[in-house]
Amino acid sequence: MTSTDLTLLLPRSRLYQLARDWLAEDAPGLDIAGWAACNGVPQSQEAILLCKSSGVLAGSPFFQAVCEEAGCSVKWEHHDGEWLEPVTRVATVQGQLTNLLLAERPALNVLSRVSGVATLARKVTEHARQLGWPGKVTGTRKTTPGFRLPEKYGLLVGGAGTHRYGTGDLVMLKDNHIWAMGGVQEALRSVRSVAGHTMKVEVECRSVEEALEAAESGADIIMLDNFTPESLHRAALMVKTTYPSMVVEASGGVTPQNVQLFLGPYVDVVSMGCLTQGYPNIDFSLKLAKGIQTLACSI
Repeated sequence: MTSTDLTLLLPRSRLYQLARDWLAEDAPGLDIAGWAACNGVPQSQEAILLCKSSGVLAGSPFFQAVCEEAGCSVKWEHHDGEWLEPVTRVATVQGQLTNLLLAERPALNVLSRVSGVATLARKVTEHARQLGWPGKVTGTRKTTPGFRLPEKYGLLVGGAGTHRYGTGDLVMLKDNHIWAMGGVQEALRSVRSVAGHTMKVEVECRSVEEALEAAESGADIIMLDNFTPESLHRAALMVKTTYPSMVVEASGGVTPQNVQLFLGPYVDVVSMGCLTQGYPNIDFSLKLAKGIQTLACSI
């Protein structure tokens, strides 16, 4: 388990709203298969949550919210942040059979995906630390529509930063903003007039000249976007030489395979869209205890 309980970050009302939405999407009408399965079967049942592939467990609050919204209870044997190897018994879910069957797929969907984000984030951040880089690996806003909160949570469990959650917690001037407003200085002047003293401003820069202009014009963070590793480190050095307190972020084209090329003494943050775009799912299954016992007896 992570040293800090990150589950406390999640607003309960939002958790259960998401759970209701996922259940409604998966079962918008009659559950004929569930009805048929319950005929002649005792309604109170136990199901075992199993992890069948290696990875970081993450997303238990979302899994539990789905189960509870469906009328089931969950007893956990492992906690978010733990590395699991197959086959691990993770939790026991109890409830009416109809409810267990309704909760199964939405609950597994969210758990497998959030655990996938955390697993990829863990691998990349540990790799960066092993290389002695003191900066921060973060995600981006390149998240699955409607699934940002779970994916951002997965980043944190995996040890990565979330970057900004949305457009309101950091002002980021991207290329289209700058083009629309007539240049870096004009764009910064415009946003500073309404951003207030508590809001930081980041500028996406495509050249060292643009980066220096943004720094001179009052940016708080400089993003060096889509630079080659060689040009990135030269540009970061130039920015830091003149503005040593400036936060320099590298972004664009960074993957788990080449991330080490973007780490350097003048780069503070490396942001990676692939952490919430190309993550693998971790394989979980939810099996009725009765079914597992039957299977074991037949082997």
